Amino acid sequence: MPPRFGGNLRLTRANSRVVRTIKARPVDLLDSDRAAMLPLPPVPPSVGWSNRVRLGRDYYVRVAGNDYSVDPTMIGRMVEINAGLEEVMVTAEGRQWARHQRVWATRSIVTDPAHVQAAARLRATFSQSRPAASEDLLRDLADYDRAFGVDFGGEVA
Repeated sequence: MPPRFGGNLRLTRANSRVVRTIKARPVDLLDSDRAAMLPLPPVPPSVGWSNRVRLGRDYYVRVAGNDYSVDPTMIGRMVEINAGLEEVMVTAEGRQWARHQRVWATRSIVTDPAHVQAAARLRATFSQSRPAASEDLLRDLADYDRAFGVDFGGEVA
């Protein structure tokens, strides 16, 4: 009886039949096919997708129609997106800022609860009142005219 591949009876039956175009059984040609194959390359090929983008204010990156959250402290900075078959990873500045399981559907939003909490903290910090500008920070515009060598003949413009 011919060997069973994967325990599938249909595959076993198909491999034991003589194929008209090759005039042999596929199972008989297996060794010659393997002998004709080239060896695998020493370095595995890169699979997946990568891109470099500036992280927007919504702190999400889009991969294949899905949005994945990123730590909001990276808003406005360049991040590297790497999407493999199993996961989506966002890195920048030598650190990992997001790691999500890849979703193969479309129009999905994948959010890490830690990213939502960080965004809330950043919003609270930003909305706190800022100290009013001190009067000593104001400067006379004539100082700039002198610094740049602009002379209006003693007149104030």
